[in-house]
Amino acid sequence: MDESERAVRCAIDGELRLLDPEVRASPALVLELLDPDFAEIGASGRRWDAESILTVTSGGTVSPESPVEVSEMSGVALAPGIVHLTYLADNQGRRSWRSSLWRLTAAGWRMYFHQGTLTG
Repeated sequence: MDESERAVRCAIDGELRLLDPEVRASPALVLELLDPDFAEIGASGRRWDAESILTVTSGGTVSPESPVEVSEMSGVALAPGIVHLTYLADNQGRRSWRSSLWRLTAAGWRMYFHQGTLTG
């Protein structure tokens, strides 16, 4: 496995952790995976930062009984320390294409940007 493949694997691991109901229930664990400069444009069109997204992640919209189903996950290393991921997410029938940028920091891989777009 080369460095680009390792970087993509780390970003995918982080992305899947952020979708894990147990991680989402813990603001501290979520913040460990978000870059301090994190921004998201949600499927709703709303813009979020690291602090405001905690109301969503801890809101119980994802539970062990109804986890987010992920398919078509792929990633590419855009530059050393920068990975772009795309995938399809299904959260209780609400399907969206997701796109995330991850960057390597002194504290490890952190999500820098995320966007969701609803799909039919």
